Amino acid sequence: MTVDPLQSLLSPLDLSPAGNVGGQDVFTGGSQPEPLGRVFGGQVAAQALVAAQRTVGGGRDVHSLHSYFLRPGDLTIPITFTVDRIHDGRSFATRRTQASQDGVPIFSMIASFQTPDEGLDHQVAMPTGLPDPEDVPSDAELLSAVDNPVAQSWARRPFDMRHVPSPVFFSVEGDHVAHQAVWLKATGPLPDDADLHRAALLYASDYTLLEPIYRRHGVAFVTPGLKVASLDHAMWWHRPARVDEWLLYVQESPNAVGGRGLSLGRIYDREGTLVASVAQEGMVRVPRG
Repeated sequence: MTVDPLQSLLSPLDLSPAGNVGGQDVFTGGSQPEPLGRVFGGQVAAQALVAAQRTVGGGRDVHSLHSYFLRPGDLTIPITFTVDRIHDGRSFATRRTQASQDGVPIFSMIASFQTPDEGLDHQVAMPTGLPDPEDVPSDAELLSAVDNPVAQSWARRPFDMRHVPSPVFFSVEGDHVAHQAVWLKATGPLPDDADLHRAALLYASDYTLLEPIYRRHGVAFVTPGLKVASLDHAMWWHRPARVDEWLLYVQESPNAVGGRGLSLGRIYDREGTLVASVAQEGMVRVPRG
């Protein structure tokens, strides 16, 4: 059965409340289909944020989170999310969310929320000279023609993604540089819920962020024996944005060493407004020749 791409995003984010246990708010959620049987990291991160959002009142919006991927998640087992209400101040609130399956932690996150406020305002400008998304091939178009379950699954993702200069699925074209950009937007309109758009942006931010590491070393996804796993993920929301409108995800890797690589990202709307910043370290192990 073919699952609607947008529904595969929205359904896991619609968590079910499971009461309060030992002073912790508890929620449960399922997972979207994945060809390799493991939970997509962006999904569990977005679910953990949704759980935390449900415990924060007073019009406070998430502005930052720091998280760790502890173990691979199993698609066949529901995920339990427990939220600790660590702090509620006059302007800021802090929540800690842990995701577990069968009582074993798979993900841990701490997030901070703030009441909207006025203050100093500046940003790094969006890079110039990049093609518009309409002038870049869609990843889905490239992958849908490949007779492989992983490629077919990625072709049905809930986000339309377009690599600049090109993806690194099958080969690394051009110079081996430690940077790239990706245009992205949801494949259809989403509800007018700002918290949902923030969670969906977190979800999408995990898709391609480690790729500048591969690009720098000429390593494609199909490299035999390549082993990759996200270790941690941090994100800062600066300004409002809709994920069902085009966003530019500018990415670079300043360092790789010891089987780990660090990548940084900046997300802009089409008008050049910096809406979020992201950082992630991942395990990247390439077979020795």
